[in-house]
Amino acid sequence: MQVRGLLLLLALVLLTAAAEAGKNKKDKGKKSSSECEDWRWGPCTPNSKDCGLGYREGTCKDETKKLKCKIPCNWKKKFGADCKYKFESWGGCSVQTGVKTRSGVLKKALYNAQCEEIVHVTKPCSSKIKPKSKGQSAALLA
Repeated sequence: MQVRGLLLLLALVLLTAAAEAGKNKKDKGKKSSSECEDWRWGPCTPNSKDCGLGYREGTCKDETKKLKCKIPCNWKKKFGADCKYKFESWGGCSVQTGVKTRSGVLKKALYNAQCEEIVHVTKPCSSKIKPKSKGQSAALLA
């Protein structure tokens, strides 16, 4: 009989511990929720230099929150890290300017960022001459 009582007591303790653990998880979810629905988020500000880990600050009425964020080190500074664009292929090289161009259409604006609908980018033309395909021999090229 005593063994049954111990097993029953052990089962009760385990159930109580499991219920407490579930309650703690629910409480954690409630901490981050807010009654405010109109959050205004600022840009991601890196901790050092101009890329890497940082924070984004948001405000809603009298509440303020900080979220962790990351700016990739190859981002286009001109557009901002929160503006995502779909770019077309690079155009041909302009002999007069020595640059090639392409444009991008806004795909997504994160955290209510103010983004341009269409952007144009340029880059210097490559000075390298691309080799012919591998299938051709030197005798055929001459």
